[in-house]
Amino acid sequence: MQKDGVRINKYLSEAGICSRREADRYIQNGLIKIDGITARIGDRVMPGQDVTYNGRSLSKEDEMILIALNKPEGIVCTAEKREKNNVIDYINYPKRIYPVGRLDKDSKGLLLLTNNGDIVNKIMRSGNRHEKEYIVTVNRNISDSFIRGLAGGVPLVELGVTTRKCHVKKLSSRQFKIILTQGYNRQIRRMCEYFGYRVVELERVRIMNISLGNLEPGKYRKVTEQEYKTLQKLIEGSSNGPVKDQGRNNR
Repeated sequence: MQKDGVRINKYLSEAGICSRREADRYIQNGLIKIDGITARIGDRVMPGQDVTYNGRSLSKEDEMILIALNKPEGIVCTAEKREKNNVIDYINYPKRIYPVGRLDKDSKGLLLLTNNGDIVNKIMRSGNRHEKEYIVTVNRNISDSFIRGLAGGVPLVELGVTTRKCHVKKLSSRQFKIILTQGYNRQIRRMCEYFGYRVVELERVRIMNISLGNLEPGKYRKVTEQEYKTLQKLIEGSSNGPVKDQGRNNR
């Protein structure tokens, strides 16, 4: 630990408890104490201090964990134990980890889990524009105008945003590939609904340089050393704080 300590939210993320953003909520809710004193946002943890979460002492996890899971449908991307289908209980990993972003309960495919909060933020923040690739099956035959519409940016009125232009490719009569650099709530489903289509099946097959490959549903693997090195290069210039989107389609 640095001589002048580390910010409490960073300490919590490095201890594998949660992301920095979630850490701030835990602190605001009075769940974190430093040497028995309720922590405040902005506090720093000094060497030798005791940090507790809900009364349980924490320590920084020295091993950086990053695993890839083929999430089945029905599993919820949360570490919240009150959710009976939460992904943490499902995967039952021996050390504390949490999901990198979300994948809808009704969707399946690649989900990364880690104990490193900085990686979470750098991968998932929309302003960093990192790619996520999906294979989508819809309920009726796909028209060329539908593909052009998805690619050109779609107004999501209920969210008050317009999606960025993106790459979309028709794969079969009712299936297409789409590559996004955003992650609005149920974004692909909302985009399809705008054009009168309903998503029947949605699978995420890639996050940046890490692909699902032939990983079986419900199984997970450690991200390889080479994958991690490449990922580090890709996120090298990324922010782990809020990033302001720019451009007409990024409202």
